[in-house]
Amino acid sequence: MDRTLTAERQAAPTLVPQPVPDAFWTLPADALLHALEARPDGLSTAEADERLRRFGPNLAVTTTRSSLPAKLAKRIVEPLIAILLIAAAISGATGDWQSFLIIVAIVFGSIGLDIAQERQAEKTVEALKRSVAVTASVRRDGRVAELRVEEIVPGDVIELHAGELVPADGLLLSGQGVLANEAILTGEPYSVEKRPGTATGEALSDASNALFGGTSLVGGEAVMLVTETGRNSRFGAISTSLQEREPPTAFERGVHSLGMLILRLTGFLVLFVLLTQMIQHGLSLESFLFAVALAVGLTPELLPMVMTVTLARGAARMAARKVVVKRLSAIHDFGAMDVLCTDKTGTLTEARIAHVGSFGPDGSDSPRVTEWIRLNSQFVSGLHSNLDDAILADPAPAVPQACSRIDDIPFDFERRRASVLLSRGAMTEIVTKGAPEALLALCTEVEQADGTTAPLDDAERARIAGWMDQQGRQGLRLLGVARRAMPAACRTISAADEAGLVFVGCAAFMDPPKASATEAVARLVKAGVRVKIISGDAAPVVQHLVETLRLPTRGLLAGEAIATLTDAALAERVEETDLFVRIAPDQKGRIVRALRLRGHTVGFIGDGINDAPAIHAADVGLSVDGGTDVAREAADIILLAPDLGVLADGVEEGRRTYANIMKYVRMGTSSNFGNMLSMALASLVLPFLPLAPFQVLLNNLIYDVSEIGIPFDTADPEMLSQPHRWDMHEVLRFTLIMGPLSSLFDIATFMILLYGFGAQVEMFRTAWFVESIATQILVIFIIRTAKPAWTSRAHPVLVATSLGGLAVALLLALTPLGHFIGFVALPAPLLATIVAIVVLYLVAAEVLKRIAMRQVGPARRRGRTRRAP
Repeated sequence: MDRTLTAERQAAPTLVPQPVPDAFWTLPADALLHALEARPDGLSTAEADERLRRFGPNLAVTTTRSSLPAKLAKRIVEPLIAILLIAAAISGATGDWQSFLIIVAIVFGSIGLDIAQERQAEKTVEALKRSVAVTASVRRDGRVAELRVEEIVPGDVIELHAGELVPADGLLLSGQGVLANEAILTGEPYSVEKRPGTATGEALSDASNALFGGTSLVGGEAVMLVTETGRNSRFGAISTSLQEREPPTAFERGVHSLGMLILRLTGFLVLFVLLTQMIQHGLSLESFLFAVALAVGLTPELLPMVMTVTLARGAARMAARKVVVKRLSAIHDFGAMDVLCTDKTGTLTEARIAHVGSFGPDGSDSPRVTEWIRLNSQFVSGLHSNLDDAILADPAPAVPQACSRIDDIPFDFERRRASVLLSRGAMTEIVTKGAPEALLALCTEVEQADGTTAPLDDAERARIAGWMDQQGRQGLRLLGVARRAMPAACRTISAADEAGLVFVGCAAFMDPPKASATEAVARLVKAGVRVKIISGDAAPVVQHLVETLRLPTRGLLAGEAIATLTDAALAERVEETDLFVRIAPDQKGRIVRALRLRGHTVGFIGDGINDAPAIHAADVGLSVDGGTDVAREAADIILLAPDLGVLADGVEEGRRTYANIMKYVRMGTSSNFGNMLSMALASLVLPFLPLAPFQVLLNNLIYDVSEIGIPFDTADPEMLSQPHRWDMHEVLRFTLIMGPLSSLFDIATFMILLYGFGAQVEMFRTAWFVESIATQILVIFIIRTAKPAWTSRAHPVLVATSLGGLAVALLLALTPLGHFIGFVALPAPLLATIVAIVVLYLVAAEVLKRIAMRQVGPARRRGRTRRAP
């Protein structure tokens, strides 16, 4: 184009492109060109610059990172963390520097670990960037220029070649032999043929005339009209969804609820003590310090450490079962998971193309079909498909006569077949393989089972076509083969020779089901996990797979129907639906969020970039070791073996970890609340404080340290059989039953000390410290299991830490070391009385725990439907 025309274009008024529909491939090319105010020979520089200002750069992947102060602030305002930091500040202000340092170290160690894990989301986006093209060949000002992809705008016309990444979404204007790998969007292993024209369906799988950003051309050449760029493209939507903040996970909601519960209990007791002290004695410094000590005493200082150690211990056990944990808190969510969403490719199937059989025209097994197709695949030149690779991967059959290639016609997408001219002894034959329906149209005869041929009439042709359609509905990909005898002197062939053929039959290919999938899904269902299959395939293919694997499923919902549903309506439908078919990548995330909206703890397992948004949206995202970088970075847990059986093992470990965390939560809230309630009540009637502030903190510290063996403990089989989650109603019920029980025995101790032994201040505090710490520590062996305590053996580490903590407490209280803390020696009768009280308390705890630990049904545990985030 000359300079005059270029200048005229640059001086022309800027045209404004009109919006195009999401399913732009349903419009004719001329209509899209008109809507985008574009031309087949491309935009001018001036037009492109104006559109770049309007639409922004073609950056499908952008990074939004929070600053370190923002990350810190977000965590510090969490109730549990805030309580711990306030307790640390009070401890420091009152001179208890040991408690201050311990609490601060634990809190900020936990925060640091959490911030390090947040880096995971940023790594996901960085991995996504590696899947984006850098430059592209763009038609500008009447010539082809190599431009950076961020400069591409809607209305640009791009030239693409085999091996290149597609930089944006667009319509195929022209092309030759275009074959695209769209696994990044669909997860399916088959390459997709693309042709110019107009598609009729609005589903992504119907877009036979469109190319999408992030996919790649594996064959042919194409000219594409860009319709969507940047974050408006399908690939950009994936990037955007990965950077959205999802609702809190089940673990995060549980920790928040626990913090709020402790905050309420603390506020109640502190205000109660201050009010009673003011009424009785006036507000003195000692009363204030006592109330502060109560507040600190109610705070589970070691909870972050116990949770971290418990989760780390669970991660180590899961690693031994080929499950790698990237986000520690995901272990809890793994165990709490009651719904698992999975794609079929790579989890229920082998994620590879395999030759599974060859059939004659009558549908019977036919080794001759395999023999003929193998000869074609072996000798034909040009591009080999994954179907060729699968047929050649089979052991070569014994061929009675040596073959040699004379000539061939490689595969192309116009003919949809490939032919080879072979010499077999005295015979010269053309062997043609290709799309079976197109190949059948070229045949005039059909080969019988005995090798003879018969005319191919209309009835037989219709019967064979119906059989092929039935096989396709079962998830099989068919490749037809036909042959024809040629003159011995023939040395070249053309497309005209591909006629009058004898139809030999079809070879069948599929992504084979995993043999282990049936057993693995059965284990998950038995463990209370509902498995839902989300696939981009058509309904017959998915249903056939489900029937083959004998998977328990109910209901079916297609992507076209989902596109018409609101989020609320979808949340209603997903509850009773286990099969989702023809699903677009963004719909996977919608399904996951709808299930979470219904109150489920949802896991999603996937291995492709198209799965990353759903992995990110789930309570616990899972990927496999062979998955894409983006999927593995987005996941919380990676399975080293792409097998649902490994996942079932991981669920069991997650539940064991949850059970141990809940042991500490129940212990911490109930025993601390009971002790603090006892001291608050005692302060009403005693002329002195039942324990000095430092003794309160010492009691709490020894107790917490004694329970650091909980992460190593075992769990009852009942805790592993069903999903569980943090239920603050259960925790509160346990606290309000077991806490007052310990207070009842504390009050009995007070009465015995005051009226039975006439104990003075030092003896009273020493005796009650011993009784309090003994009941707190020993009751762990009662309430660590819902079964009778003598039928469940505690782990040796828990036994050692608990009895060791008790020994330290008794050493400090009953030896001369206690003099520095305000303790005195106790007479033998008083010690015997305390032992009797402790034994009676443990018996009562064994009886009442059956009420306090009563389990409710799954529906009650799941709770009401959560409001939309």
